[in-house]
Amino acid sequence: MRLLAGALCCASLPAFSVAAEVTPETLQAFGRYVRTTETRLEQKRAGGPFLWADESPERLRRLREGQVVIEPWSGKGDLAVPGGLIHDWVGAVFIPGGALARTLALVQDYGRHKDTYKPEVVDSRILSRNGDEFKVYMRLRKKKVITVVLDTEHEVHYFQLDPLRWYSRSYTTRIAEVDNPGEPDERQLPPGADHGFLWRLYSYWKFQERDGGVYVECQALSLTRNVPLGLGWLIEPIIRQLPRESLANTLRATRDAALAKAAASR
Repeated sequence: MRLLAGALCCASLPAFSVAAEVTPETLQAFGRYVRTTETRLEQKRAGGPFLWADESPERLRRLREGQVVIEPWSGKGDLAVPGGLIHDWVGAVFIPGGALARTLALVQDYGRHKDTYKPEVVDSRILSRNGDEFKVYMRLRKKKVITVVLDTEHEVHYFQLDPLRWYSRSYTTRIAEVDNPGEPDERQLPPGADHGFLWRLYSYWKFQERDGGVYVECQALSLTRNVPLGLGWLIEPIIRQLPRESLANTLRATRDAALAKAAASR
């Protein structure tokens, strides 16, 4: 795979060519984890703090100071399941002076995500929209020791709780690793029969306007291969470190773009 050439010598490539095919058992484990997560989120909306940040005065303080707050939902942020790893990170930012309507418009402008969230989002477009339901395409570029390019499709649904609170959920419906991206012989590897850097990505967003701005939160669940013996030095950074870093970059970019839009509108 040419996208690895900058990080590996030629002799190393054959050892890395073994695919990590996703199994039904791996997908079933992820499905169970998703159902547990969504049940908990529904219970929180029915009674209890809407925002994760409200569960900790320290989190709120850090957010109001302008920090991007990221934490593993539990443990170290990943859970071993048969044939893979589930990654679960939650984070938040505060947009001072922000307005909920402007923030939602920014996040829902998927055609411009390639500008708002570059360099991780290489290309983006809306495939279809029906009210607050979107089908979206994004080409993602993930770089950590090696570079991986993925063609992804997502279904995103937005829900309004009241004039000042919205939430959304986003499910990937297709992820295909791209071999030789940008080259004449570019091709997609069969989904689920690739190198296993990302098999599923589900995210749950919350938006609330208050305290003179907008709080934006996201809990991101992803499913990847596990770390193979002998290739941990190569695979582990992109599998174990990127989920947290990607979430932090996404939240930071959302805040910065929202602040820039607010400044431009004055």
